[in-house]
Amino acid sequence: MAFKFSHAIFEKNVVILAIGTLITVAIGGLVQIVPLFANEQVIERVEGVRPYTPLELAGRNIYIREGCYNCHSQMIRPFRDEIERYGHYSLAAESMYDHPFQWGSKRTGPDLARVGGKYSDDWHVAHLIDPRAVVPESIMPGYAFLATRPLAYGDIAEHLKTLRIIGVPYSQAQIDNAKTDLEAQQNPDADGAADIVKRYPKTIVSAFGGDPAKVTEMDALVSYLQMLGTLVDFKSVRPEQLTQ
Repeated sequence: MAFKFSHAIFEKNVVILAIGTLITVAIGGLVQIVPLFANEQVIERVEGVRPYTPLELAGRNIYIREGCYNCHSQMIRPFRDEIERYGHYSLAAESMYDHPFQWGSKRTGPDLARVGGKYSDDWHVAHLIDPRAVVPESIMPGYAFLATRPLAYGDIAEHLKTLRIIGVPYSQAQIDNAKTDLEAQQNPDADGAADIVKRYPKTIVSAFGGDPAKVTEMDALVSYLQMLGTLVDFKSVRPEQLTQ
């Protein structure tokens, strides 16, 4: 006698229906996710990506604190119109040290994934102080207070230690010199300016906010913006190389 399956048991019992749904979704999810861990071709191997410098990390914290991600995404989709406007499409590897990532889903303002080096430090400072001074149609609020508010970075080494616990490969030397590196990055004349570039390749050393004698929140935020999209050399990387 052939086995006859009845749907009535699911249709009449909400608990069994919920369990059956959970099992079905779990199986479907595993079928999609498990192959990704076994397929080497889905793992990007991109040279140049590094952890944030202490100053960039502090700037990223301010970026998140002020809710910049609510209006600016950091993810260029692989569509022609996006690539022509913003640059090479975003790679997952570029966000491998982001906790949390800043991909975003809303663009009241432009995408910032490749904003690094697009404008000068002075432009960024002027834009943050009074957005309409450089972009008349902007509806972005001003952040003039960043230019005068001292950056609080006494616990920056502890921040690096915490990130190392969750997988960001900060070395002991980077942690030990966190405070010195932060101060040196915004002072081109500092003794440690050359050392930070050795510890963090492609680091931009500049008096971001305009005054190397003091470290402000403006320095930190501008340093973060100026590194976005600058670590990977897309001129020497072809799309097919990213999966080899």
